[in-house]
Amino acid sequence: MIYGAAVASAIAACGEADDTTATDMTADVMSSPLTDLFAVEALAAMNAGTFSAEDYAFALLEKAEEWADLNAWLAFDPDNVIAAARIADNRRASGATLGPLHGLPVPVKDSVNTRDYPTTAGTPALADFQPVVDAELVRRLRAAGAIVMGKTNLHELSYGWTSNNLAFGAVRNPYNTERIPGGSSGGTSAAIAARMAPIGIAADTQGSIRVPAALCGLCAYRPTQNRYPNQGVAPITSLFDQVGPHARSVSDLVLFDEVITGQAFTRPDDVLASLEGARLGVAREFYFEMLHPDVERITNDAIQELADAGAIIVEVDVPGVRGLVAETTDPVQIYHTLPSFSRYLDESAAGLTFNDVVAEVSADIAALFAEYVVEGAPLRPSDEAFTRLRDERLPFFRQTMADYFSDNRLDGMILPCTQMAAPLIGQDFEVELNGRAVPFVSVMGRNVSPCSTTGIPGLVLPAGMDGDGLPVSIEVDGPAGSDHRMLELGLAMEQVLGRLPAPTR
Repeated sequence: MIYGAAVASAIAACGEADDTTATDMTADVMSSPLTDLFAVEALAAMNAGTFSAEDYAFALLEKAEEWADLNAWLAFDPDNVIAAARIADNRRASGATLGPLHGLPVPVKDSVNTRDYPTTAGTPALADFQPVVDAELVRRLRAAGAIVMGKTNLHELSYGWTSNNLAFGAVRNPYNTERIPGGSSGGTSAAIAARMAPIGIAADTQGSIRVPAALCGLCAYRPTQNRYPNQGVAPITSLFDQVGPHARSVSDLVLFDEVITGQAFTRPDDVLASLEGARLGVAREFYFEMLHPDVERITNDAIQELADAGAIIVEVDVPGVRGLVAETTDPVQIYHTLPSFSRYLDESAAGLTFNDVVAEVSADIAALFAEYVVEGAPLRPSDEAFTRLRDERLPFFRQTMADYFSDNRLDGMILPCTQMAAPLIGQDFEVELNGRAVPFVSVMGRNVSPCSTTGIPGLVLPAGMDGDGLPVSIEVDGPAGSDHRMLELGLAMEQVLGRLPAPTR
């Protein structure tokens, strides 16, 4: 059983501690709602016998019922969750060896294959598609003892940042139900923010982990490309697609990373708690252009707080990043969707072709695909153009980003995740920002694009609330392969920045 430094202390406070410590921990846990607990806290309490997996499941399901109007779920069976929790309790009582997530309900984005729930990818043609086997990520979660809580709503085919799904209904932000939760993983972010579960599964091609986490005030992590397995997930492009977690604490992101990778997080606690000497880049020319005043203020305040805590802020821009994003990010996704999704349908034995799926998509996706994605679309890149992007321009962009970190000796780079907080539902094409009409895709997609296009890790942390009571978040990107260092920085930054209040009815 793997437990790293951030997780082991919570576990030790329960079943491996003396009776006095366990009693104190029980009192602390029971003094607040079970749904407010982080995953590491809930797991530690269940291991200590403070409450059962069934008790915990009931509490989460009650919260899901309370927030049913968020439309966070596409497949959800409370009876199955309770039955699985009872099995978990019986297994614990038998003295069997338990996995590190034993009895923990986990929402899963409905683009990730599950053998016991349909996987729709948010599109009508796949409404009854039942995969035969789990995605590899889900298999590892189940092996660790997790319970698949249900499948969460998303932007149709993951092609957008609103989660305003015209086929299955819009997902709503729990901080203001007239606002979007972000996308495409909006159902997962809404569920975690509303305390329906402490940790959930999202997926990110161009910000679909990070944007909804930012708009719902969550912690989230997109790891270095392919650190977590992406097999059995409805794709856009294997060059950018990456599954990852939403949570409300960095310690839960660490737990997730340990479980999925099998790599223990072994940094000592005193290092985890410190930002002293960490070098953090700030690239203002691209990432800080045209921000909402609240986003700009909160981001700059966060940077100052991190500097006051010992971080070294290095103001240096990424050379040519604007042009490199424009050249590579959208064209690669546009070209690769057709062959990637066709391969997924075949490998998952869905019994449908790509054209079958496109024939039933909602009007917004149909218009987008007709212009860019389907065979013969007028703006679809040619085979030759895609090959050049894949073999020449993407490696150049990735080397440019690697050089940015190495040449400036940076541990990470701080940026505002989005240019503004959550817009109103229905503002899918244009929003008002600083008195101007601005394309929605820029407001949500500009700052998240370099991370996923270059395959580097990106961590989202809540930084404050804007004047309308909506979350504002920062993103911290790091060099490829620096995942343990990124999570270490996240643990330290979280102590400085604090956490946001829960949404209320």
